[in-house]
Amino acid sequence: MKATGFISLWTLVLLPCVQLVNPAQHEDVVKHAIKLHRGKGAVVTQRKQWVLESCRKLSGLLRQKNVVLNKLKNAIRAVEKDAGLSDEEKLFQVHTFEIFQKELNESENSVFQAIHGLQRALQGDYKDVVNMKESSRQRLEALREAAIKEEMEYVELLAAEKHQVEALKNMQHQNKSLSMLDEILEDVRKAADRLEEEIEEHAFDDNKSVRGVNFEAVLRVEEDEANSKSNTSKREVEDDLGLSMLIDSQNNQYILTKPRDSTIPRADHHFIKDIVTIGMLSLPCGWLCTTIGLPTMFGYIICGVLLGPSGLNSIKSIVQVETLGEFGVFFTLFLVGLEFSPERLRKVWKISLQGPCYMTVLMIAFGLLWGHLLQIRPTQSVFISTCLSLSSTPLVSRFLAGSVRGDKEGDIDYSSVLLGMLVMQDVQLGLFIAVMPTLIQVGVSTYSSIFKEVLRILILIGQILFSLAAAFLICLVIKTYLIGPYYRKLHAESKGNKEILILGITAFIFLMLTMTELLDVSMELGCFLAGALISSQGHMVTEEIMSCIEPIRDFLAIIFFASIGLHVFPTFVIYELTVLLFLTLSVVIMKFVLAVLVLSLILPKTSQYIKWIVSAGLAQVSEFSFVLGSRARRAGIISREVYLLILSVTTLSLLLAPALWRAAIMKCVPRPERRSST
Repeated sequence: MKATGFISLWTLVLLPCVQLVNPAQHEDVVKHAIKLHRGKGAVVTQRKQWVLESCRKLSGLLRQKNVVLNKLKNAIRAVEKDAGLSDEEKLFQVHTFEIFQKELNESENSVFQAIHGLQRALQGDYKDVVNMKESSRQRLEALREAAIKEEMEYVELLAAEKHQVEALKNMQHQNKSLSMLDEILEDVRKAADRLEEEIEEHAFDDNKSVRGVNFEAVLRVEEDEANSKSNTSKREVEDDLGLSMLIDSQNNQYILTKPRDSTIPRADHHFIKDIVTIGMLSLPCGWLCTTIGLPTMFGYIICGVLLGPSGLNSIKSIVQVETLGEFGVFFTLFLVGLEFSPERLRKVWKISLQGPCYMTVLMIAFGLLWGHLLQIRPTQSVFISTCLSLSSTPLVSRFLAGSVRGDKEGDIDYSSVLLGMLVMQDVQLGLFIAVMPTLIQVGVSTYSSIFKEVLRILILIGQILFSLAAAFLICLVIKTYLIGPYYRKLHAESKGNKEILILGITAFIFLMLTMTELLDVSMELGCFLAGALISSQGHMVTEEIMSCIEPIRDFLAIIFFASIGLHVFPTFVIYELTVLLFLTLSVVIMKFVLAVLVLSLILPKTSQYIKWIVSAGLAQVSEFSFVLGSRARRAGIISREVYLLILSVTTLSLLLAPALWRAAIMKCVPRPERRSST
């Protein structure tokens, strides 16, 4: 076996040389191979004969390939000069010959690539894992390129087949006269072909050579029941429509976003099934939570847990569900702004501005202190502290829904203070998302460049503050000159037809959302400002719009809270229940104490009693920590373990929030107001 292996090796080493010699030199090449082989101790005549025959066969194949290529070139020239063939027939035959040429060249290249791969492997150290990893990577890249070339060749064969069909049709048309219907259909066919050529983007060919684009191996899977004969026709249809799922080597799953043929309507049945399943299961889960006295949002989260990766794992389009759920956040914050008039905002703006800033600074200070004691990197400590300092605006807005807004004259309404501070936290969220790329660079920078990174952060903060000032200036212009005439026009056009009113308000929400996004501020802030601007038109306007938008908000909010449940992992919570309960209680108590401390300093003496209610509303962690945590994990700021801890602590704090809120309401709110607040 060893001798045979040596013979094979020397034969492979000589292959590149064979390509360069002519037929007259083949015997010299063979003799040279035998001479080299003798130096390795091969003395058996049978082995000499084997080497000789192998080299002759290989050289003969290469000579035959060159002869075939010359014949193909002559055949192409003959077809191009043949006047008896139509253009379609010429195109088909030439295309077929060119594909065969490519097949021959690619087959030869594959042989020599295998030789180079073997040489590279023999020159490497079998104990060097890095070298073997690099060799494996190079082989993988070669296989990917080969797969791409084969895919392109297959597409060319399909095109050649299409040209053949067209050539046959033209021959048939020449041999018989067409009816009027056939002529019309032929014209329609040609127009359809032109349409496909116009709308086809050639995205694959345009992007495969772009810098940063990598070839990846993916698996294409059908439905689970695809093996049954009864679903064969369905599977063929899905194959034609491109609705199968793709899975790459990193276990990421992909679905079709834009088809090659845009003339055929398509629907993502995975996404449809996911939304239908969530809608059906949310009802019993919401009823159960209502029965035991919990907010219905926890039923929707439980629905997501049951259907998500930690449960039945029946949700296929997780990204699409989360994207649709984001619109629930947008409409929720719009309704929050609709109830939060600019007049009330002016009344508590100092408290709303100072409170969240002081709390965030104190949380970061405590985080850096504990991080120093536990030897955690400063960037990680700052990130975790900032995540935990945020509170859930959708949750608190549900707590405040329907609560009494009126207080004693001269006092400050606790709902105004609470919503104002939450809006400021949303602004901080947009600021922190904007600063995160610089925070990532700080984490990987050396200490000599930390000063420059801090300077960059300060400059970026200045830019964000400038953007906020520009956003509020635009809001002032809209409130003064535009929002009144715009709503009156909508109201006049929507008499007897609420569709125009809903569409107009939704368009305004999206306009404000886009405006704040262009200014590099949180999109959620734009939704809140849209509601605040419309609320300036009066109570009757607010009630009318709220009655139209609330059903849309409620449905999208169900999707949003269910998408949160997709990232809750009960098994992890059970495994680390003691640690997670300790961390959650520590975070909730710390946030409550810090909020009480800060509000004691900034609230007027006549309104000190509301600090307990506001602190209870701020004592949980925002669901946006899921978003921040996922970005930080991808960027390498936090580890997988820290990410799971943040998710679990956030979930448990949200579960504790209703109990803490009810306790604060029972203690601090008068009885007539208490019934409407709980």
